[in-house]
Amino acid sequence: MSSSFEKYQKRRLISSYFSVVLSIALVLFLLGVLGLLVLNAKKVSDHFKEQVVVTIYLKDSAKEVETKQLEKSLAMADYVKSTEYVSKEQAAESMKAENGEDFMDFLGFNPLLNSIDVHVKADFVTAEQLEKIAEEANSKSFVDEVRYDNDLVTLMNNNVKKISFWILVLSGLFTVIAVLLINSSIRLSVYSKRFTIKTMQMVGATKQFIRRPFVWKSVRLGIIGAIVALGGMAVVLYYINKTFPELNLLQNPVLIGLLFAGIFLLGIVITWISTFIATQRFLNLKTDQLYY
Repeated sequence: MSSSFEKYQKRRLISSYFSVVLSIALVLFLLGVLGLLVLNAKKVSDHFKEQVVVTIYLKDSAKEVETKQLEKSLAMADYVKSTEYVSKEQAAESMKAENGEDFMDFLGFNPLLNSIDVHVKADFVTAEQLEKIAEEANSKSFVDEVRYDNDLVTLMNNNVKKISFWILVLSGLFTVIAVLLINSSIRLSVYSKRFTIKTMQMVGATKQFIRRPFVWKSVRLGIIGAIVALGGMAVVLYYINKTFPELNLLQNPVLIGLLFAGIFLLGIVITWISTFIATQRFLNLKTDQLYY
């Protein structure tokens, strides 16, 4: 009978420890993923901004030397990330592939123009900067037209500002939630030992002596939970970097290392503080108050 009760108690204890570790790991994992998002928010927004294309259409009368000169000057400009020359033949093939039919069969000629697709650096993707770039290109006598999606640029910049604001708000809110959830799990774990705490106190053990094993046990659980969370973060980071290599998420390993270290230390600090407060509360209670 005694052996069965001991096994039952041991299973309850293991289940309690498992739930604490799982709570800590889940909360720290979500907080870590949010941290990765915060660290790479600008990089992600820059990536989408740099997909905006400014297309410079050239007149049929444009000489090859003029086109080459324009390409060279664009490549050297501080606002340009990359350029690509698209001949009218290439443009016709693209339209044919996109529409599934050759429009030149109906027209008998190719009405398209040679063009240069310019990918602008993210910092210059604003309505004002793109207008200046368009005016500069239009000043060339052999340039027919400059096109870009101004509405898309305005919408993108507005959304980036809104998303950045809400990411910061959510980061602060989620940090508070993380602390409260971990604190709640630790308190429940200590609560199950409240009678043991009071018994030790009644036989003369000091508060520091009683508190120490609880604190170290919780810290160990916090370390295990943090390691599980970091493993999950590493898997997420690996797959995102593999799926979107153009984002270069591993370009700054120092910042990522600091984030991982911060999550690990957070798991230790929160569990230590939570256990200290929880044990202190039960140490200060009178015996008859333990039943409420």
